[in-house]
Amino acid sequence: FLCVIHSFCKKDDHNKENLFSSINYDVAAKKRKKDLLNNKAKTQYFHQEKWIYVHKGSTKERHGYCTLGEAFNRLDFSSAILDSRRFNYVVRLLELIAKSQLTSLSGIAQKNYMNILEKVVQKVLEDQQNIRLIRELLQTLYTSLCTLVQRVGKSVLVGNINMWVHRMESILHWQQQLNNIQITRPAFKGTTFTDLPLCLQLNIMQRLSDGRDLVSLGQVAPDLQVLSEDRLLWKKLCQYHFTDRQIRKRLILSDKGQLDWKKMYFKLIRCYPRKEQYGDTLQLCRHCHILSWKGTDHPCTANNPETCSTSLSPQEFINLFRF
Repeated sequence: FLCVIHSFCKKDDHNKENLFSSINYDVAAKKRKKDLLNNKAKTQYFHQEKWIYVHKGSTKERHGYCTLGEAFNRLDFSSAILDSRRFNYVVRLLELIAKSQLTSLSGIAQKNYMNILEKVVQKVLEDQQNIRLIRELLQTLYTSLCTLVQRVGKSVLVGNINMWVHRMESILHWQQQLNNIQITRPAFKGTTFTDLPLCLQLNIMQRLSDGRDLVSLGQVAPDLQVLSEDRLLWKKLCQYHFTDRQIRKRLILSDKGQLDWKKMYFKLIRCYPRKEQYGDTLQLCRHCHILSWKGTDHPCTANNPETCSTSLSPQEFINLFRF
């Protein structure tokens, strides 16, 4: 697909060169210089206030003054990704925006989105954590952009085609960097996970909320492989993420006539969303309708502002800006 886009870009460049040779040379040259500066800009747009007022109601007037793009610019996501309690929340929000809300962002917000995404990738490359999570985010974004760029004639994206092709190439480069990561075993001679009693190993494994992590852990050593197949482990994972009604609809029996909780888990995640849990979230003050991170000072007139705050999931955050 990129070959087609590049072909389009080369044709566009040829037309620009013809334009430069015309009497409008000066105007076109200035425009090219401006586009080049905009495309290379990496500066994050900072605001003194790290909160935003969300207007009541669901009207076009409210939407005009308080948009998803404006909220994305104001809520200091660049700092949030450095906080381990907020990292997964921001990544999930980036994923939801990539799936369906890219065209809702202004040009500045789209630029901020890509800058924050680059910082996320660099953080993962440095600490070698959350690799799979970011791979999935990049793939989601790339798939969405492929669809949107094909519709470029309908002006669904802000900016020219060359800028978005460059961003897509950046995503491919980041994906390659993540694929090239070699996890190094730390030089640690103390007690390891497999040295712990089996009951403690199982207790730790029960705290993993993603079944894929259990499968990966089971591939480390034969003993862990046996533990990772524990039926009770998978049963608790299913019950954590899904309701009894959802589970009853997807029952799978093993050859021995028992419920195969592992197979049921992977079938359930294809049918229903998993439970989301975050260390820290964005919060909406019910008294003054201000959206901010927990602990952020905002001009609230309530006697006890902490009791007025409601935590928002990433999807609830996006829903605030739909009308």
